[in-house]
Amino acid sequence: MMRYLKISFIVLLSVVLIGAISGCGQSDVQKVRVGEVTHSIFYAPQYVALSEGFFEEEGLEVELQGTFGGDKTMTALLSDGIDIALVGSETSIYVYAQGATDPVINFAQLTQTDGTFLVSRDKIENFSWDQLKGSTFLGQRKGGMPQMVGEYVLKQNGIEPHEDLELIQNIEFANIANAFASGTGDFVQLFEPTASIFEQEGKGHIIASFGTESGHVPYTTFMTKQSFLDENEETVKKFTRAIYKAQQWVDSHTAKEIAESIAPHFEDTDVELIETVVDRYKSQGSFATNPVLDEEEWLNLQNIMDEAGELPTEVDHGVLVNTEIAESIISE
Repeated sequence: MMRYLKISFIVLLSVVLIGAISGCGQSDVQKVRVGEVTHSIFYAPQYVALSEGFFEEEGLEVELQGTFGGDKTMTALLSDGIDIALVGSETSIYVYAQGATDPVINFAQLTQTDGTFLVSRDKIENFSWDQLKGSTFLGQRKGGMPQMVGEYVLKQNGIEPHEDLELIQNIEFANIANAFASGTGDFVQLFEPTASIFEQEGKGHIIASFGTESGHVPYTTFMTKQSFLDENEETVKKFTRAIYKAQQWVDSHTAKEIAESIAPHFEDTDVELIETVVDRYKSQGSFATNPVLDEEEWLNLQNIMDEAGELPTEVDHGVLVNTEIAESIISE
């Protein structure tokens, strides 16, 4: 009888220990809600971090949700609908200028160039920017980074956007491609993969890159409220470490390998098209190779905003940018 009691006790103890271990494992995993301003191949390193398990390695469960637009993304972040936002850095300046008591802090940069391309309706063999003069140009939404960069690049090439061409910027982001396909505009500013799809289907021709023309700028960064950063600094560090691993992975792998890794996140897109888009962005240096948002890029961002008449106030780099976390991760 004593023997059976002893065996039963050992079995019971084993069950308790297994349960305790499982419970510890579950409690160690922290859920992080991330809102992305749009779902795009442009954000390839983020999807690599998901596909290659870099977030899991850090004990994080990332819940990704679309927030569709800078204003909606900021609303979700400020109302605690999400913990971290992936959106253009200009949004943090807009929030700060409105007198936010809990400012939004940029802590990890993901892309470092504009992600749009100039697409012409007709094929142009020897393109020069002055060919846009007198044309109808279908641009992006006023106040957003694509439109501001678009106007900045036009000015850098001697074109006054509101005088030298007919600038259309009152069409919703989701409808811009359809408007061009329906016959509106001689030129259009498009993101990938739409630009490449239009080229494949003969609806347009990629003739220039706004990202190449505008130089390095913190186009999309991960940001969070100062209060969340203060209360969850270790979580933010783990998140940044996973992103840095993904950035290094993207930098050291081919466009084909990257495309195969992120393909599950773009089930409706052919993997060969994903590869074409990744290669285009990778070759022009759009993917940041580390998460540090440096002061030069921050100044370039504000210069672009100022040129477009959209900078509400100048903000010093150290006010809305935290580089300490990214720099500590890189130095590990």
